[in-house]
Amino acid sequence: MKPTPKYKRILLKLSGEVLAGEQKTGLDFDTIETVCQSIKKCVEAGVQVAVVIGGGNFWRGRSSGKMDRTRADHMGMLATVINCLALADSLEQIGVTARVQTAVEMPKVAEPYIRGKAIRHLEKGRVVIFGCGTGNPFFSTDTGASLRAAEINADIIFKATNVDGVYDSDPRKNPDAKLYSELTFGEILSHHLSVMDMTAAAMCQDNEMPILVFNLTDPENIYRAVMGEAIGTVVK
Repeated sequence: MKPTPKYKRILLKLSGEVLAGEQKTGLDFDTIETVCQSIKKCVEAGVQVAVVIGGGNFWRGRSSGKMDRTRADHMGMLATVINCLALADSLEQIGVTARVQTAVEMPKVAEPYIRGKAIRHLEKGRVVIFGCGTGNPFFSTDTGASLRAAEINADIIFKATNVDGVYDSDPRKNPDAKLYSELTFGEILSHHLSVMDMTAAAMCQDNEMPILVFNLTDPENIYRAVMGEAIGTVVK
């Protein structure tokens, strides 16, 4: 008898840096394939998977110096589309059907974001990858993930990071940092804990959307989390 997944529909939030692997910039296709293999296991278990990816492996608008913030954010949106296309290609090479939808229309490259169409793709077992964040400047891809998760009625947001979960201080600087197994959104907002930006956290709180923060150093953690293993920090 196959184990039953804990979640039916998830939104996986990946940073652009995850796709860069150890080189930190650009794309590392071996790393991308390991992430895709774990996503494939989730799909084969009957889980509907949507993905939002950042663009930090190519461009970080906040560190763009004197550039106009709106234009810098538009460049960041384009960077996310590069990552979306790379992930979709890698998924399709291992037999997983994927669709890229973008908040900024570019019909020769990807589908425009349409909520009903995205849900239909998910119901058919396709992985849907959302690009361009919310489509607006001044909003992070974390906020884009929160918005899309609420729109598609996801059960939870999986925020894959480079640490084991949420700590009370930076574990790289403080060896005695405490790892939380569970937190409330009130605690996240009041203590300014670095889970995601405050706008995204508030949106999740308003929509009662839980978040699981876990380490993606081992991409198999995506599948473990879907199956309900106790990893990372749950915020709810």
